[in-house]
Amino acid sequence: MDTRLTPPRKEKYVEIQVREQIERLKHMTVRELRERYGEVFGEESRSNHKQFLFRRIAWRLQAAAEGGLSERARQRALEIANDADLRIRAPKGFDFERADGRCVEHTIAADADPRRLMPGATLEREYKGQTIIVKVLTDGFGYNGRQYRSLSAIAKEVTGTKWNGYLFFHLPTGNGNGNEKR
Repeated sequence: MDTRLTPPRKEKYVEIQVREQIERLKHMTVRELRERYGEVFGEESRSNHKQFLFRRIAWRLQAAAEGGLSERARQRALEIANDADLRIRAPKGFDFERADGRCVEHTIAADADPRRLMPGATLEREYKGQTIIVKVLTDGFGYNGRQYRSLSAIAKEVTGTKWNGYLFFHLPTGNGNGNEKR
């Protein structure tokens, strides 16, 4: 027995049409979605992302069926947009020349090795009952009063065999993408 106080709502013809159009969008290829985007928005899409195109077109179809934004809401959105700096990237071909006529000559390059250790840090490792203490220098590593170019050279000095210095001192060996070996 149906205990609702109001009868079930019958869908409007427009809602059914919109739902059918959205259902057809789900089965379209990216090329077809881009064409449909052009029809709905009146401009070519810069995106080739299927889910993005689907959502934008579906939203526009629903907004058109329901009447879109009220004039008051549209005016408020324009006010907000006028106050906001919406550009995230400089436009293509933007000239980075400054007012004084000079321009940027160099960019700051990222460190070549993301594993680089800060100078002044110390590394400690137990090996065969002996504590190995290494100091990180600006241009290498210090161990037992001598300077070495790499941790591997120190590991070879201590063990007598070739070692990856990062592995020997239990440091991450990867490039920071989560695939480090320990």
